[in-house]
Amino acid sequence: MAVSFATFDRLKRKGITSYKSGDFLAAKTYLVDAAECMIELAESAKTPETQRQHEELAAELIDLAKDCDAKQGAVRRGRVKQSENEEDSGADASDWLVSEKPDISFDDIAGLEDVKDEIRVKMIYPFGHPELAKRYGIATGGGVLLYGPPGTGKTMIARAIAHEIDASFYVVSAAQMLSKWVGEAEQNIRKLFEAAKAQTRSIIFLDEAEALVPKRKSDSSSVMQRVVPQILQELEGFDRSGDHALLFVGATNKPWMLDEAVLRPGRLDAKIYVGLPDAPARFRLLEIYLGDRPLADDVEFGDLCDRLEGYSGADIKNIALQAAQRPFMEAVGGKEPRPINLADLSAVIDQTKPSVHSSDLVRYDTFAQEGK
Repeated sequence: MAVSFATFDRLKRKGITSYKSGDFLAAKTYLVDAAECMIELAESAKTPETQRQHEELAAELIDLAKDCDAKQGAVRRGRVKQSENEEDSGADASDWLVSEKPDISFDDIAGLEDVKDEIRVKMIYPFGHPELAKRYGIATGGGVLLYGPPGTGKTMIARAIAHEIDASFYVVSAAQMLSKWVGEAEQNIRKLFEAAKAQTRSIIFLDEAEALVPKRKSDSSSVMQRVVPQILQELEGFDRSGDHALLFVGATNKPWMLDEAVLRPGRLDAKIYVGLPDAPARFRLLEIYLGDRPLADDVEFGDLCDRLEGYSGADIKNIALQAAQRPFMEAVGGKEPRPINLADLSAVIDQTKPSVHSSDLVRYDTFAQEGK
C-alpha cells in the first residue's frame, strides 16, 4: 500500500520530538521509517524537481538518524562515567529536569468546554479564590488524569493549566525516568518531585502515563515493581494547602493499562475524558489550521465541519497540511501558484480515515462507567 504524506509527517514529527527529548533510540527508528516513506514518495513524484527534493529530504533524515547512534553512545559513556564517580547521590538530574512556563491558555484550545469547566473547578478556581477554597475545604493542588483518544489535545490542556495558574511545568517521559544511563529510576522520581516542590506552584506532566505506571501484575520488569510504589508514595506527599502547591497531570490513550492504585482518591483524584472535537471545536480547528493559508472561495468551514465528524484534532491538522501540499507541489513543479480549493480538501478527506475507531470510543465509555 502506498504511503501518504500524513504517514511521513507523523513519523518525522515523532522522530524530531524524540531526538529533542534525548530519546535517541526511538528517534532513530522513527527517522529511518520517515526516510523510507519519503524515498517511496520520491519514486512516485510527478516531476524530476519534486523527486530531487524528496530524495534530499530523505538523505537529511538518514543523516540525522545516523547522528542518533553517536549521541546515544555519548550518553551511554557519560552516564557510565558519572555513575562511577558518584556513590549514592544518583545522577545529576539537571540535564533532564527542565521546567518551563507555557504561554498557551484555555482560549487557544478549540472547544472542549466541558473539560475546561471540570479543570477550572478542580485545579484553577481554588488558586483564584483561596479564601473561599479554604472556607469550603477545597484543596489546592492534587492529581488529574486526562484520558481519551490520541490527538484530542491532552498535552495542550496540561500546558494551559500551567499557564492559567502561573505554574512551572515539568514534562517527563518514561524513557527519561527509566533510562539506566540517567541513574536509578527511584532516584529519578524523587529528584523530579523534589525539584517541583521547590517551586511555589508547579505541574508535573507525564504523557503516556501507562508507560510509567502500568498494572504491576501485567509487567514482568523488576524495575517497574519498584517504580510504581515510589510514584504512589510521592503522590501521597502532595502539598494540598496554601499558595504553595504541586499538581500532577497524567495523560493517556490507554487508561485501562494504568495501575489501579494510582487511580484511587488522594492520587489522581479526577479522571477527565477528553473526547473528539464537537462541531464548534472542528470549526475552530479549521480556522486555526487553514485560516492563514490561501483559500479559494468554494471552501466553507461550516460544510467541512459536518464531513469531519469523528475526526480528531490531529486528524484535522493533517488534513489541512495535506490539502495545502497539493497546490504547493504543483507550484514547485512549475505551475502557477493557486489557493487551496474544496477539491483539494475533499480529495484528502476521502483518502483519510479517522484515526479513532468506534470500538475505541466504546472502550473509553466502559472505562468511564467502571470508574464511577
